[in-house]
Amino acid sequence: MVLKSGYRNMKNILFSLVLLANFVVTPVWLAHVQAACACPFCDAPALMLSEQIGQCDHLLRGKWLEGEKPISLRGGSSTFEIVDVAFSKGDRFQKGQIVVMPQYVAGSEASTFSLMGPDERLEDWHVPAEVTDTAWTYLSKMPPAVKGIEAQAKRLLFFLDYFEHSDVLVSNDAFAEFAAAPYEVIKPLKDDLPREKILGWLQDPKTPVTRTGFYGMLAGICGKPEDAAILEQKIVTLDADFRLGIEGVMAGYMMIRGEEGLRKLEEVKIIRKTAIDKDGKEIKLPFSETYAVMQALRFMWTYEPERLSKDRLKQAMHLLLERKEMADLVITDLARWKDWSIQDRLMTMYTDENFDIPAIRRAIVRYLYYCSQEQTEPGADGSRVPTAEAIKAEANMKLLEERDPKTVNDAKRYLIR
Repeated sequence: MVLKSGYRNMKNILFSLVLLANFVVTPVWLAHVQAACACPFCDAPALMLSEQIGQCDHLLRGKWLEGEKPISLRGGSSTFEIVDVAFSKGDRFQKGQIVVMPQYVAGSEASTFSLMGPDERLEDWHVPAEVTDTAWTYLSKMPPAVKGIEAQAKRLLFFLDYFEHSDVLVSNDAFAEFAAAPYEVIKPLKDDLPREKILGWLQDPKTPVTRTGFYGMLAGICGKPEDAAILEQKIVTLDADFRLGIEGVMAGYMMIRGEEGLRKLEEVKIIRKTAIDKDGKEIKLPFSETYAVMQALRFMWTYEPERLSKDRLKQAMHLLLERKEMADLVITDLARWKDWSIQDRLMTMYTDENFDIPAIRRAIVRYLYYCSQEQTEPGADGSRVPTAEAIKAEANMKLLEERDPKTVNDAKRYLIR
């Protein structure tokens, strides 16, 4: 069906990096993948309506007159009277004209449909889709795609009015436009975002869970200090074992509260092992909650580096090293962040029975390898020498090769050099 935004089966950065870490890719490549993503806490759309419309020469609104159902080898047809013309190349189609589409769609005398496609060959057009007055206004007035951060940000303003609209078609597509937009395009809209509505949507149980992370991020962009309490309440009170999008709320919380927000997350999601559910009962803290903190830290590192210092984010990530269920991913992130300060700790972990997990040991080997490649800045003669950390990492690699040659060889096998 045309006029159906849809979403790729592509998860957010959290799940992307989980998969990537398991496939042993370089820290540089990980950074490239993360930067290439659109809105960090949204599912990106497969094909937005603006993209579909951009491929068409004609966009019409037709009143349904009659339809002929398929019989035997005949595919059926639908007859429409054109009641609105958004655009038509060469003025080929005019208001009042009768158009017979070569496919059957059911309708009534009150039904109107979008008719859109390339050229004049109706067999190549999209299947007619029923549209409301609101949907038609949305389609016909939608600004085309543009280039440049400032121009793209200005264009997104059109879609703000359609968030959580009662017409699902319109609401989903407006959200999809933001989902496909890079963070640097959304951030300049700080003063234009409907702050109070965003906070309301975050607290409304009817809001689709797939939008929680996105609205949490927007709350961080446009939020005021007093808004932090709303985000904190949502973070600390669990209403499900797995909360899709809570990482976006955590990121928005840190964007508003900065250091104090990060300290709070460390306390309630990393150090503490229990949580409070919606009924006020103390329960074991789900692993997914701590995992969400990791994703929020990644977001702050990549998209909001001026809000929290790099060293402070590294310190928070160090706390996660103690969680053996995610230690390999933490080590991968710290390598990507070029944090070479934990070599001694990793060497101790390598022989610790509590961390006797192949994935962790391979991650340690990869960390040491990438560290061993670090070199000083070129001198006056253009020569470069290994850093002190690199020399130490090279020595540690040789030590591990003597102790555990199989794991080291397995880890090296898939390195992208």
